[in-house]
Amino acid sequence: MTSLPPLSTDTIWAILNDQLDDDTVNRLVWHHLGYRYDDASQSWDNSGVDTAWVEPYPEPPDFIASRPATVQLTRSIPKPHKQLLKEELGFKGYSVDQLIPRLTRRATMANWLLSQLKP
Repeated sequence: MTSLPPLSTDTIWAILNDQLDDDTVNRLVWHHLGYRYDDASQSWDNSGVDTAWVEPYPEPPDFIASRPATVQLTRSIPKPHKQLLKEELGFKGYSVDQLIPRLTRRATMANWLLSQLKP
């Protein structure tokens, strides 16, 4: 697997502006959830992942393709952090013609990753 960009506001903006490919965005979320890929065994190690994720997703889900996984990700954002994209970054959201599942799921992933920067 290739290296990941650092978790920073620049990376969050790159996600929102569709400057990072979907695979990289997925891998960022997987990494911060605790999933690790073991090249030697060519399998996923989920020993560092919360059981709330491991039970439905023993291997990391594709958040772009899976609405249920994205819903679970949304629910796992702490309530005080639900509006971080707007409050911290001033993100206004997407225009009506941009409201497609792929972009809205990327925004959810960006918000969840931004919440990981909070203490």
